[in-house]
Amino acid sequence: MAELKPFPHSELIGRATVSAVHLEMRDAYVPADPSFIAFMGGPPYDRGPREAEWHSLIKPAVARGVVVRRARIVSEPVTDYIRYEHAVTESMNLSAGEQVRWLSRRRAADLCLPGTDFWLIDDRLVRFGHFSGVGDLLGHELTEDRSVVKLCSSAFEAVWERAVDHQDYRLV
Repeated sequence: MAELKPFPHSELIGRATVSAVHLEMRDAYVPADPSFIAFMGGPPYDRGPREAEWHSLIKPAVARGVVVRRARIVSEPVTDYIRYEHAVTESMNLSAGEQVRWLSRRRAADLCLPGTDFWLIDDRLVRFGHFSGVGDLLGHELTEDRSVVKLCSSAFEAVWERAVDHQDYRLV
C-alpha cells in the first residue's frame, strides 16, 4: 500500500465508473468541525457551501451510473457526533444521490472488518482513512491489492446486508 498526501474526493469519485462505497466505523470525526460545533449549540454555521460542493461531486457520478453507497457502523447509545451525522444525512448525502444505511456495532460483532474506514471504488481501488483517537484525519493509504479489495468488498456487503436504511434507522 502506498501512503498518500491528501487525495481529494473529487479525484477518487471522479475515477469511479460503476460504484463507490464508503464504510464508516468511528463514533466521532473531526471534533473541530464548525458544522458539528454549531449543531451542539455553538456559533451558527452555513452548511450550504459544503453541501453544494459535495452535491457537485456526487450528483454527476450518480448521473453517469455510479452507485454511491455509505454504511455507518455505530455504537448505541450513539454519540453526539453520530446524532449530528444522522441529522445532516438527508441534506448532505441522500439529496446528492447516495444511499445510506446504519448498523449497530452489536449487530456487526461477528463480521470480519478492516481496521479502519475506507472507500472502495469499482471493486478495484481502496482508500483507507487513518484517524487519531479523537477523530482527526491523519492520512490515507491507497491500494489495488486484490486480496485487500476482496476483504473490503466482502466487509462492506456484509454490513450493507444487515444495516438499516437511513429512513428507517432510529437513534438510540
